[in-house]
Amino acid sequence: MLQPSAFMPKTLSSLNKKIIACRACSRLVEWREQIAEIKTKRFSDQTYWGKPIPGFGDPDAQLLLVGLAPAAHGGNRTGRMFTGDESGNWLFRALFKAGFANQPESITREDGLTLTNCYITATCRCAPPQNKLLPQEIKNCRPFILQEMQLLKNLRVIVGLGKIGFDSAFDCVKELGWTDLKSRPKFSHGVAARLNPSLTLIGTYHPSQQNTFTGKLTEKMLDAAFKKARIIL
Repeated sequence: MLQPSAFMPKTLSSLNKKIIACRACSRLVEWREQIAEIKTKRFSDQTYWGKPIPGFGDPDAQLLLVGLAPAAHGGNRTGRMFTGDESGNWLFRALFKAGFANQPESITREDGLTLTNCYITATCRCAPPQNKLLPQEIKNCRPFILQEMQLLKNLRVIVGLGKIGFDSAFDCVKELGWTDLKSRPKFSHGVAARLNPSLTLIGTYHPSQQNTFTGKLTEKMLDAAFKKARIIL
């Protein structure tokens, strides 16, 4: 089992400070800062965050969501996961209906959203060009998820949002020594893999516009994934 590093932060708050200060991936640093400067027309009057995005939610959470990466004009603008974009509208509506969020949408970091028994993180903390991550960038960001998982002492269910989030979550659990499974479970929407007697990994299609606009992911399908998580908990 992976042992906590002597340099591991003792709280999620201190870990998040490390995440925000990270400049490990030069391609992503250049892209996120370029987007924050150029902006997009509909948000031209706003100041973009333009830094890595920390995780957020309930530090006592039993449920962890693992996404892909911030959107260029969503999280990279607002400074919070899934905040200010259409993917977030889908996600927080589902979390609200399942009782994990106090409101069905999130627009800014100051909009009053709070999560209950739920914490949200991502495979990578910086917005990537064309939403495509390089293997080394995923590797560079992995210590942050590993540390989050160790700090979330009550963790019982992980939901992987999309195949990358699902695979990333399993790889982290495997590296921590928390499962005896030899290989990754096959990703599909609604799959639930028991990683150990007290930890389950659920897969769902990512609530990206590519999936929601085409009908690959429906509101009912996303609701069902979180209903499954609620039943397990």
